[in-house]
Amino acid sequence: MNLPDSGMAPDQILEALRSFKSGDADYKGGRIFAYTFFPGDEADAVIKQAYMLYLDENGLDPTSFPSLVKLETEVVRFVADLLRGGPDAVGNFTTGGTESILLAVKTARDFARAAKPHITRPEVVFPRTAHCAFYKACEYLGLTPVVADFDPRTFRADVDSMRSLITDNTILLMASAPSYAQGVVDPIAEIGQLALEKGLLFHVDACMGGIMLSFLRQMPGYDIPDFDFSVPGVTSISADMHKFGYAAKGASAVVYRSKALRRHQIFANTQSTTYALVNATLLSSKPGGPMAGAWAVSRFLGRQGYEKMFESLMQATRTLVQGINATGDLFVLGKPEMCLFSFASDTINVFQLQDELARRGWYVQPQFSTPLSPHNLHITVTWPNVPNAQAFVDELPAAIQAVKDNPAKIDINTVRAQVKAMLDSFGDDAIAQLSAMAGVSGADMPKDMALISSILDALPKHMSEALLKDFINDLFV
Repeated sequence: MNLPDSGMAPDQILEALRSFKSGDADYKGGRIFAYTFFPGDEADAVIKQAYMLYLDENGLDPTSFPSLVKLETEVVRFVADLLRGGPDAVGNFTTGGTESILLAVKTARDFARAAKPHITRPEVVFPRTAHCAFYKACEYLGLTPVVADFDPRTFRADVDSMRSLITDNTILLMASAPSYAQGVVDPIAEIGQLALEKGLLFHVDACMGGIMLSFLRQMPGYDIPDFDFSVPGVTSISADMHKFGYAAKGASAVVYRSKALRRHQIFANTQSTTYALVNATLLSSKPGGPMAGAWAVSRFLGRQGYEKMFESLMQATRTLVQGINATGDLFVLGKPEMCLFSFASDTINVFQLQDELARRGWYVQPQFSTPLSPHNLHITVTWPNVPNAQAFVDELPAAIQAVKDNPAKIDINTVRAQVKAMLDSFGDDAIAQLSAMAGVSGADMPKDMALISSILDALPKHMSEALLKDFINDLFV
């Protein structure tokens, strides 16, 4: 971008921005099963107006804009009450689930530094079904992730495996409500008892489900296992407002059972020549727009609005799960407890099915295989998807047949054998050859992603991660 010598007219600027969006996904159309959480035009308009009212306010100094303190505490109290935190529960507004998780892990690390100073190589124990943000938090904070097994039938954390991995260096246990990949809730009560027995902190990642599951457990027809502060042993929970709270992006909360624990989250510094700095979360400058948007949408929808949306989402999810299982070629993994799940196949390469669905205007999310879990496709059902659930089910058989009839079938086992042979022959230099084989050049990607996904799935994890890092490094230039 070249800076113009003289300023552009507002209409020109906005027209340019609109043109940039022309190739973006249509998140309102209801054919994307990931990433976006559009609440409908009316709620969206309220959110935007509230957001713009607080466009310029800065939460850096809470004494300058006390209204931001009010917004943050009221939004966090809304979340804490849903999570049955009681009057002693406290928390903070964050930019998203990853920040909430980073803060919870940072709090556990700093608590351990104070309470268990003998631990010099702290470890965090969580199941492989945990979100990638926990690996990220450990990498950022210098902690060792210790990964437990899960039940390959239910996809819930294996508590015995977690128990076996606890050492004198363990500072934190973690589980999901629900896990992103399969939408199942881990055995939170059992893990809570394990945390109490071992004297450990226990964080529940409820970024996807904290809002919705809290409503579903109060609605007739849903048997939601306890996952919140009602469970003894749970010490912190992350829950996103910008997912099924339907706030604008940049809205999550991390909630603690007590102020005494939350204190380890807070950073303060008076040693610099600058002003004294105290931050409750990662950000110093903290925009008010996301807080105002989250506050506004919760008031606009109210309890009845959320319940109506969530009932519709669950009905659509049942339609999708039943339709997918009825194909004879696909099967849903585990038993999802809310409106996100994944499905796999023994008869076709589901990465090719993803491409075929994309050609038909549908987007589903690929997920790679891990020990105990096959490669699969993920669906998150959001409000715009509700009227399109049956249409997706109706189109599936034709898409599956198109994959079967495709003369350029990609057999996942053949790809794995080819990748292994290349790695045995060329070692790390095989990455360049594999990229060429998949049609990847710098940040340029082929339209069909099945071969790339199959290769990434077949690579050792450290190599697939290296390839993805190189791709992103080339993309943002």
